[in-house]
Amino acid sequence: MSVHRLEVFVRNRSLFAVSAVAAAAILLAGCGSSDPEPDASADALCAAAAPSGSASEAVTVEGETGEESTATFEFPLEVGELQSSVVTEGEGDPVESGDLVSYALTAYSAETGEELGTLGYEGAEILPAQISADNPIGQIVGCATPGTRVVAAFPASDTNGAEVYVFDLLSVVPDAAWGEEQEPVEGMPDVTLDDDGAPTVTIPDAEAPTEVEIAELKVGDGATVESGDTVLVHYAGVKWSDGEVFDSSWDRDTPATFTTTGVVAGFQQALEGQTVGSQVLVVIPPEFGYGDSEGNELQDETLVFVVDILGTQHAVAAE
Repeated sequence: MSVHRLEVFVRNRSLFAVSAVAAAAILLAGCGSSDPEPDASADALCAAAAPSGSASEAVTVEGETGEESTATFEFPLEVGELQSSVVTEGEGDPVESGDLVSYALTAYSAETGEELGTLGYEGAEILPAQISADNPIGQIVGCATPGTRVVAAFPASDTNGAEVYVFDLLSVVPDAAWGEEQEPVEGMPDVTLDDDGAPTVTIPDAEAPTEVEIAELKVGDGATVESGDTVLVHYAGVKWSDGEVFDSSWDRDTPATFTTTGVVAGFQQALEGQTVGSQVLVVIPPEFGYGDSEGNELQDETLVFVVDILGTQHAVAAE
């Protein structure tokens, strides 16, 4: 998939699609792993980065990491195999398998030197993605440190010409809300967090509310979630009636992703207008939950969610 199509496609996809599409050329080059048990070891992630080569080393990059780059090279550039060369080394601790990372890229045609597009530099363009030795991002940067910039050269495929990517590993994103803690709201459920940030919810001894009630437990400093955005969240949902957990991304050890308009009305209200890094507590009566879902086991339940907002990807406006 070329970056022309990638630029539109990536903004409307889930976390998992974004991860694959943003480095689609790696998959086209045959570097994806078929191992059903991905290797999470540090050594494996470090070894996953493609080696440097004559094509990636022939590219000169101007611009600071974290900003759109300008790459120049003699073209057509011959790319026989996937190559990755470090332009700028970052600082801090190396990324680890399973980390959520933010990233950005600029892509060029290896045949003509033409810039094909950029992603990730404007904010809220790409969701954070998990890195591992078995996915494309890990195969670009390995166990690099945040702030690292690499040039990756991809050979031609059956559908696309050879391409050059300037890829910036921007940061490691926490997998739990990091915003400023807020005072609890009287009458709302009590929330306690374990060492990983997973919540436990205690329902008050009171009648369930009849309207959606929302409280910010933490207020983040990131982008504002807009209607139609695709969000990356950790969440736990319990029933007001008995405090039983009925769904939790924490139990799956993987954040969830969906559009704000693809969830029940009360959950949508809890997301839109909040900022990335925030933790939100919402109480959703049946009318704003699954009240219209005949036969759903949650049809008559008032639901309580604790939602950690880890990322948002703005929807593309219709032209």
